[in-house]
Amino acid sequence: MGELDGKSTLVTGGSKGIGRGIAEGFGREGATVAVNYHSDKEAAEETVETIENDGGTAVAVQADVSDEDEAQQLAETVTEKFGSIDVLVNNAGVLEPSPLNEMDVKTWDQTISVDLRGTFLVTRFVIEEMLDQNSGRIINVASQLGIKGGTELTHYSAAKGGVIAFTRALAREVAPDVQVNAIAPGPIETDLLDDTTDEWRENKQSEVPLGRIGTVDEVVPTAVLLAGDGGDYYTGQTLSPDGGDAMH
Repeated sequence: MGELDGKSTLVTGGSKGIGRGIAEGFGREGATVAVNYHSDKEAAEETVETIENDGGTAVAVQADVSDEDEAQQLAETVTEKFGSIDVLVNNAGVLEPSPLNEMDVKTWDQTISVDLRGTFLVTRFVIEEMLDQNSGRIINVASQLGIKGGTELTHYSAAKGGVIAFTRALAREVAPDVQVNAIAPGPIETDLLDDTTDEWRENKQSEVPLGRIGTVDEVVPTAVLLAGDGGDYYTGQTLSPDGGDAMH
């Protein structure tokens, strides 16, 4: 018996990085998993294959979460396939560092659009059914940068700070029927760090009290906790697998 047996789940941005880790972790725990992706169909299908090879059930579903019509269609497609959505993980995000004095408006708008607006849109089209069925879990993937901020990341920090505030407000609004929490990971080994320099990595590791960059596998258990029975008394919380980077 898995922690999430019988749960139908949707993970946005589930084709790589933290999203892929959560999708595969949910599959191992017995959930059926909809793996949302924007453009990398091959990666999404690889995630689905991994889940199925482990004995789980999964499907890949394309959608741009920042687009209203596509977000609505995503929610409707997954509900039609699975019958309901018991757990939503809003993970889709983009990150392109830029100092504010050099940042173009397009970069700002894209970051806010995917990271914050996308979280709102998918939640908007999933929440009504959760309220109708008097149950549901929403897990928003934020960042420690939404708590502490980061150089050349004003747009990303603003978006993720907005995700944390959105989580707290919605948790109050929909309690006790639906529980809404956030995960704010610290620096994690994903493709988002591929373009960073050795100097950046050394500086970041020196900032983190545990002295290293985290792994996706160290984030997944928090998502499983919040999605399963262990999360029954959590709502409006932000849990931070971040090596102590942003103590709060």
